[in-house]
Amino acid sequence: MSSNTSPGYDFSFSENQQMVTQMVRDFAEKNIRPHVMEWDEAQTFPVDTFKKLGELGLMGVLVPEEYGGSGFGYFEYVNVIVEIAKVCGSIGLSLAAHNSLCTGHILSFANDEQKQRWLPNLATAEWIGAWALTEANTGSDSLNMNTTAVKDGDYYVINGSKNWITHGKSGDVAVVMARTGERNSAAGVSAIVVEKGTAGFVHGKKENKLGMRASETTELVFDNCRVHKDNLLGAEGEGFKQAMKVLDGGRISIAALALGIAKGAFEAAVKYSKERHQFGQPISKFQGIAFKLADMATDIEAAELLIMKAADLKNRGEAVTKNSAMAKYYASEVAVRVANDAVQIFGGYGYTKDFPVEKYYRDAKLCTIGEGTSEIQKIVISREVLKD
Repeated sequence: MSSNTSPGYDFSFSENQQMVTQMVRDFAEKNIRPHVMEWDEAQTFPVDTFKKLGELGLMGVLVPEEYGGSGFGYFEYVNVIVEIAKVCGSIGLSLAAHNSLCTGHILSFANDEQKQRWLPNLATAEWIGAWALTEANTGSDSLNMNTTAVKDGDYYVINGSKNWITHGKSGDVAVVMARTGERNSAAGVSAIVVEKGTAGFVHGKKENKLGMRASETTELVFDNCRVHKDNLLGAEGEGFKQAMKVLDGGRISIAALALGIAKGAFEAAVKYSKERHQFGQPISKFQGIAFKLADMATDIEAAELLIMKAADLKNRGEAVTKNSAMAKYYASEVAVRVANDAVQIFGGYGYTKDFPVEKYYRDAKLCTIGEGTSEIQKIVISREVLKD
């Protein structure tokens, strides 16, 4: 059957999926929630927490067991990101970037020898992964990148810099897109894995961000960085095409991240609306509040269905470009709306750091920007819709 037209989806969770979800929920409550504001205020990237996530198999959710991963599908993966992001968007973001970008790129396009070399360490969080496409002056215009990789015998010599790189400082390995051919040509970009400690490879400025402050974001700098040709993923000139396919899956990750943030903000708002009394009754009894909650709940439900449809297509190996872009676009905008309404429901308390919704509000905005802005998603969706 055609999965893009048939309404016969089954998104009920198996017993195993429910167990995974509960495991992640328990972990987040015990190991993340007590530290959320401490990490946020200090911009601490809690590496030890990710090591613990690795011990649970959550840093290699989609990686087959033969490479040290959990071998789960996209339903489990979405649930993992959602449950973590409900508690802390920063940890959810880093978990998503590690799984879907760096690890996902290697899983999808490395040869078996390369997979054996890198995936076991990534899947167990022995190594933290980074993924480097964006540059300071390119943004969405990624084909105009300045970073080059010039062939010199058996090595590539990389020069340039990358910006907005998650785990740029703490990462042990990075998948780097660099220009090996003509500028502004999809065939002119290659994907090369660079390991920490390689001469000429250092991190630069760490960004001081509005939200997602416990998810490390830095610049990467390459100064005559020599990397062996064995670190090339696929063939030379395939890097941009690979990156676009990786982003198709990555958009499901960011959609799940946005959904988790929206759910966290919504649950906090519902709880507060029942506890906060004005004029002799809970504020949830007032239509102005109740209708906000109705809109929030409906938006969240719709976003979740879009995400699960995209995850279902991804599980079955079908085209997911349009559906992942729809899920990412809608869920990220929902996260912003829901977080905004949650702050409004809390009133003045929502504007303080003593209550959780101000952080959801700050974290949500990144979801409309990272891994392709909402505007880029509209371009992707419209192109797919207008195809012959």
